[in-house]
Amino acid sequence: MDLGFDVVDLGPADHVGVGEEAPDFVRPLVNEEFWEDVALSALTADGPVALVFHPMDGAFPTTYLWNEIRDRDWRTYETEVVGVSISDPYRHKRLIDERGIDHRLYADPGNGVAEAFGIAHDLDGMAGIEEPRLAVFVLDADRTVTWAWVAREWPEFPDYDAVEAAIEAVEPVPTGTA
Repeated sequence: MDLGFDVVDLGPADHVGVGEEAPDFVRPLVNEEFWEDVALSALTADGPVALVFHPMDGAFPTTYLWNEIRDRDWRTYETEVVGVSISDPYRHKRLIDERGIDHRLYADPGNGVAEAFGIAHDLDGMAGIEEPRLAVFVLDADRTVTWAWVAREWPEFPDYDAVEAAIEAVEPVPTGTA
C-alpha cells in the first residue's frame, strides 16, 4: 500500500531512561493567550508532567498526535501534558488555535531540549537541521522519568492506552483514599 511517504528507520536512541532524572530546561511555554519562559522544574514542582515531543507544527504527525490527545481528553488528568517541538511561539499559537489544543507547548527552535533528552535526529536527513523524534516522557514531581516511549521509525506513534496507563500510575492519590 502506498502511503504517500516513505517510512524511515530512525534506529535506537540513547534517550533518558526510566528511573533517571529528566534534564531541566527553560524555554518559552505557549498557551492560547500568551507565552513566557518557564522551567520544566517549575511545572514538576506542581506535580507530574507528561512531555510529548513532536515534529514541527504543520507536519501531519503533529496534527494526528494532538488530535488524538484532544479526542482522548487528556486535559482531565492532574498530570500536566505539555508539548515540545522546534516550532517557534508564533507557530505554536497558531497550532493551538487551529487544532483546539488545551495544552501548553514548549518552543525549542534550537532543538536543545531534544538533544538533552537524547532524541534529536536530522530532519529528512538534512545535515544541521534537526527536530525531536516523536516521544513521550512521563515525569513525577521530582523530574524522575517513570515511563518513556521514543519512536524508532518516522512516522510512528505511541500506544496511547499505554501512555494513559503511565499517566494514571503517576497521578497523585486523592487525600483520604489511600
